[in-house]
Amino acid sequence: MFKASVPITTQLETAVGPLPGWTPLDELLALFNLACGSAAVGGDIVEIGSWCGRSATALAMAAKLTGGSRVHCVDLFPSRDDWHENSDGTYSLRITTSEGVVDAFRRHTLWREPYERDVAPFYQEHHSPLDVLQASLERNGLSDLVSVHRGTSAMFARTAPGNFRCRLAFIDGDHDFDAVRQDIGTIESFLVPGGWICLDDAFTCYDGVDRAIREMIIASPKYDVSQQLTRKLFVARRTRTVVTT
Repeated sequence: MFKASVPITTQLETAVGPLPGWTPLDELLALFNLACGSAAVGGDIVEIGSWCGRSATALAMAAKLTGGSRVHCVDLFPSRDDWHENSDGTYSLRITTSEGVVDAFRRHTLWREPYERDVAPFYQEHHSPLDVLQASLERNGLSDLVSVHRGTSAMFARTAPGNFRCRLAFIDGDHDFDAVRQDIGTIESFLVPGGWICLDDAFTCYDGVDRAIREMIIASPKYDVSQQLTRKLFVARRTRTVVTT
């Protein structure tokens, strides 16, 4: 898959070019580099919130280049019928999973404008973002490196092996404070010392994401590095010696 004479940025751009989504190239490159740079730490890669797979593709490319790990994509992968319009014109999700009904985007709802501009047109061509993700992985020769989990981070945690560990996690799911807090807490139970936790849409316009980062990461002794890395991407490295609080 990789061509030594072609810049990684070019190869990333080619791989994710056909995919709908909002993760910009500079963020994809940052995630790719973190995934490569943390390979020696040991453990898999977890993504919470995959949509059509732009970041999943970048992470899987890093896993392929470095070897020895898998990418776990955790998402509700909603179909068009899972979206419901609220009384104020915004949209939320209600999805039936193997563990029952999951409500998402309840407090931090999706505004009408982005729904009509980005989401509704998507379903005119596709049944589910999962179909697009799987097609991308197949097209780029990455399918054997990625495991897909339809559900929430809590559901993923309940089915993960007892010895499961991750070296890098990318959180880009429900942006409500409680949801982000749960995702961070779930990941912390798997994140190895020296591993990285990354959050999308940080310090832009999502109060729930910002609050969770401030309270659970920046203010926590569990992390020895905390930094906004690109316009949207916040990253933190877990201390080499795990601190319990």
